Amino acid sequence: MCGIVGYVGQREVVPLLLDGLGKLEYRGYDSAGVVVRHGHELTTAKAEGKLERLRAKLERAPLPTGGYGLGHTRWATHGAPSERNAHPVVDSKGRVALIHNGIIENFLALKHRLLDAGWTFATDTDTEVVSNLVSSHLDETSSLTEAVRRTIAELEGMYAIAALSTQGEEQEIVAARHGPPLLLGYGEGETFLASDAAALLAYTRDVTFLENGDLARLTTAGATVWDAQGEEIERPQHRINWDPVQIEKGGYKHFMLKEIHEQAQALQDTFSGRVDFERRAINLDSLGPLADPDALAGIERIHLLACGTSWHSALIGKFFIEQLARIPVEVDYGSEYRYRDPIVDSRVLAIGISQSGETADTLSAMGAARERGGRLAAISNVVGSQATRIAEGVVYTNAGPEIGVASTKAFTTQLEALYLLSLFLRQSRGKPIDADLLDPLAHLPQAIVETLEREDQITELTRKYFRSENFLYLGRGLDYPIALEGALKLKEISYIHAEGYPAGEMKHGPIALIDEEMPVVAIVTGAQEVADKVTSNIHEVKARDGIVIAVTDRDPSSLENLADEIITVPRISPFLQPIVDVVPLQLLAYQVGVKRGCDVDQPRNLAKSVTVE
Repeated sequence: MCGIVGYVGQREVVPLLLDGLGKLEYRGYDSAGVVVRHGHELTTAKAEGKLERLRAKLERAPLPTGGYGLGHTRWATHGAPSERNAHPVVDSKGRVALIHNGIIENFLALKHRLLDAGWTFATDTDTEVVSNLVSSHLDETSSLTEAVRRTIAELEGMYAIAALSTQGEEQEIVAARHGPPLLLGYGEGETFLASDAAALLAYTRDVTFLENGDLARLTTAGATVWDAQGEEIERPQHRINWDPVQIEKGGYKHFMLKEIHEQAQALQDTFSGRVDFERRAINLDSLGPLADPDALAGIERIHLLACGTSWHSALIGKFFIEQLARIPVEVDYGSEYRYRDPIVDSRVLAIGISQSGETADTLSAMGAARERGGRLAAISNVVGSQATRIAEGVVYTNAGPEIGVASTKAFTTQLEALYLLSLFLRQSRGKPIDADLLDPLAHLPQAIVETLEREDQITELTRKYFRSENFLYLGRGLDYPIALEGALKLKEISYIHAEGYPAGEMKHGPIALIDEEMPVVAIVTGAQEVADKVTSNIHEVKARDGIVIAVTDRDPSSLENLADEIITVPRISPFLQPIVDVVPLQLLAYQVGVKRGCDVDQPRNLAKSVTVE
């Protein structure tokens, strides 16, 4: 996944591009670059590593002032991270500069053809194939738009590209989308391009999301869009309501810490306007036709499709839906779903869960369900994203922008959205929503605030364990997926090997790993019978000299002779307790990562949204 930003207009372009790339660096930080057209010349500046290195380079050697250009921050696929492989990539004749997100699957065949025709290559990227191919078509037509159109007709794979050339007098950028996201932004006498609205919020909130197969030409007068059939088309404009201040750190050291602390407000925003506490009812109008009880009456099974952290939320969603609505649920990795030929028909509701709404594997799984006749819904944080556009209905999480690569508030708001959906499905089947199911929602934000008050305690205890090289996380029932999520966060942020397990499975293998150097994080919350079973597992850990860090909603005195560290959390309700329980695990991962000197906002080898398979 890479970040793309482009601009045509009268502003000073380089500062604007760098500002946009700063908002997109979470999408890739192996290298960065910008290109500006000045007169009929293209001038580029590129640097390996994070954006700050490009900024420093431009301070030493500024580019000529120009009215339009492109910027890119890269997550390496083809070609190692290096300045040579950084984007923008200029063709061998020096007349087309191009940036690219995605993978060109047939790039080798195209490269050999171009080599035979006399084109040369200076990088290891598939992107250079595209820039040379566009330039080759400029030999046939004087139109950059037509050259890009002819190029994408030859490409196989998933990509988002943007190009400018030395030809013509008018400011012009041509962009195309087939997979990874691209959107247009509009101002007075200026037009913007980006892979995420966050890059544009300081300049405009009026955007258009390009669809798969779209080709767009940006000028100072606006944008023209053609669909996959080559027909000019008017794509709808959306107004993004995020405040630009929301995407700044707000005094926190890292975006991840800021977003952990934003969870109380984000969770309130997720249920606001959707819950009628007086009438005991849920309103999910955004589900569109799927909000009709008659439509839902025909649903006999639900497939939850997700990847990574969203897959963990889906595991909890299975508990919610089956227990509250009594509908059978299957949970699938998006990357595996379409390869197992799932049994789907019109009685199946497939729900794609994705923070960005652009996760390639989840989108492919949703498409596979639709092709087999299933109904389609999405749970997403991003209005207008691909998942929300292909679905019949959506439950937005309303978490606001999440910049840290490791998901925090997106996860907890997904859990709440799944809970609301479960209650809505229960309601649609004529079952009452009792007060004990609904009222805890109103108390959830405060429970998060109280949990965050344990931050100093967690910071202190991590001083003892941040040098550990292995962690084990244990949970039962609804807390088993929380154990998985806690382990994933630690792996992502600190590069420590960590595993999450159902606590009852510990003695079926992992117990062999436990010794006096391994911290075991045990989640002791929920129903009494479940908490008692986890406590028994703690006894087994201590019998082998393991270190126990317990997260509990019980009286800590019940564990003080067993656990080395006890983190107490408020008790809220059996269904919502996992949302509270994960917060100390997020803080634990964050503090361990900081103490180990890791870049917690931009962990190595990771990208915020995986937009290629």
